[in-house]
Amino acid sequence: MTSEDLVFDFERVRVHGVEVYEGTALDVRVVTAGMSRRVRDGFLLDQVPWGRFSHAYGSGEDVPGYLERMRSADAAAARAACSSLGNSVCHQGTTGSVAPLTVPFLLRIAADPAVHERVDALGLVAAVACRNHWGDGSRAALLRVADADDDVRFDVGGYPQNWSVRAARDAIAADAHVPIALLDDPDPAVREEAACVLAASSGRAWEISAAFHERFRVEEVPRLRAGLVLAIAQLAREHRHEDAAGFTRACWSDPTRPPEVRVAAALGWLCLVDDPAPEDLRAVLDELVTDELVRVMAEVPWLQQIDPYFGAGLAHTLNQMFDLVEPPTFPDLWGGPKGFADDPPF
Repeated sequence: MTSEDLVFDFERVRVHGVEVYEGTALDVRVVTAGMSRRVRDGFLLDQVPWGRFSHAYGSGEDVPGYLERMRSADAAAARAACSSLGNSVCHQGTTGSVAPLTVPFLLRIAADPAVHERVDALGLVAAVACRNHWGDGSRAALLRVADADDDVRFDVGGYPQNWSVRAARDAIAADAHVPIALLDDPDPAVREEAACVLAASSGRAWEISAAFHERFRVEEVPRLRAGLVLAIAQLAREHRHEDAAGFTRACWSDPTRPPEVRVAAALGWLCLVDDPAPEDLRAVLDELVTDELVRVMAEVPWLQQIDPYFGAGLAHTLNQMFDLVEPPTFPDLWGGPKGFADDPPF
């Protein structure tokens, strides 16, 4: 390709279809896959073609500056850089074409205990690697990442988001060892976001699933236990792991399990199978979903994205899954706690 060819032309896509760029130097999946381990580990930002791709505000040429400032010893500067980067590459639910190129570096930022923005770095990775389903807690959508047969959707620059999301998921798979190690991080927020990142991976699913189960056996934070169950179920849904339905059913039907685990497992099971909800599952939910449990699960990322502002994600999810016109009959469920989160987690 000449330098003139290295500019994505949406008018050309209108005429010839997006396939005209498939497999070329303007296919971000190809560019992300071609980024060497040396570049990723060495944080060699100058060897990445940022300007070839874009975000909500134009060229991706400013992205390496944000990544560098995220490693600043100045907490305020790092926070501002992370916020600006996130707003640019993951803007109003869209994933910019430059976003996947940030994934290897954001993972390494998160792995550095001296960095201030570890949690938000992982949160941004999870955001660019998933199709936005805010507010949709249905059985079809709660654990959905981005199916291969999704309709093509375009970002604000006319680039196919499907390619960007897939490239981000592939980048996670290539460096899965980084967030896997973070599942054992001393910071619970890092552990939680690492699980979200890994659940979106396009590959190494059995390795990741094994890591989830290992962490699940020792995790002591209730909200994180619930999140790990949903992470296991999401990964299984994407990669067709049939044994996960048995695992989730065993969890929700086991009276010795903690309430948050049983309820999360019930949600996971409902997303993994097409069967109608059995009466014993409904009885488990009727017994265990209380105001206290709603508060515990309000910030579980999968539920927080259903209601990021008022903490009623569990209520909305159950309402949608059971096709209820009125709020669920669980005690005070609809009037759950307010103000648990100001922003969507992804």
